[in-house]
Amino acid sequence: MPVRLVEASSPSQVSGTTHGNTLPQPCSLLSVGQAFSGTQNVSSLQKDEAWRVNVRIQGCDLDHGYLCGTMEALNVPMADTPVVTFWEGEIVDTKNYTFFTGKWGATVTGLGIMSRVEDDIKHWTKFPSFPPLLSQVEADGGKSLDLSNYPYVFMRWKEQYFVNVGTDCGLTIAGFYYVCFSCSDGSINGFYYDPNSSPFQKLELKSTNDGRSGFSFSTYELQ
Repeated sequence: MPVRLVEASSPSQVSGTTHGNTLPQPCSLLSVGQAFSGTQNVSSLQKDEAWRVNVRIQGCDLDHGYLCGTMEALNVPMADTPVVTFWEGEIVDTKNYTFFTGKWGATVTGLGIMSRVEDDIKHWTKFPSFPPLLSQVEADGGKSLDLSNYPYVFMRWKEQYFVNVGTDCGLTIAGFYYVCFSCSDGSINGFYYDPNSSPFQKLELKSTNDGRSGFSFSTYELQ
């Protein structure tokens, strides 16, 4: 949820279902109730800045490649309180979703596959765990990959609405996150994409030991 610069239009194109091999294996660190804590770097050319961020998974459905949760940003300069958003995620499983986004402002114009997925490739290749998959992703979006035993889970997170503040809070949720989750330690790395915000804003999260017993979130009602 970077600082709002220019309001982007709402996406109209949705990702189509693809037919791959098998789904990611269930992971206890990627399940309902798990909490994560870390930072998001929102630095710009004018100044260096990072916000503390808490995330909690509220729902997870591996069969349909879906998960959702809340994100709480603290020490946001223009906000009097922590800013909480509700997000929904797509799990890249080659069955429900591929590595090609095709919406939310990611490049979808031009001739040929590579011109259409330029933004996707630029962001996925930021993750050290992605290069072994690159050639197949360039060929078909990764449709033929078997990710069931891959030690990382790739996702896209899209914030849907502000939970505790209005849309005039000075922040934007027009973009989305490219996300990589480590199955071994539960760490999460992500990069925020919004053509109207500073590029490659990095999200870094670690799983917390007290995730399901209650993390230090304030109480908010999700509509």
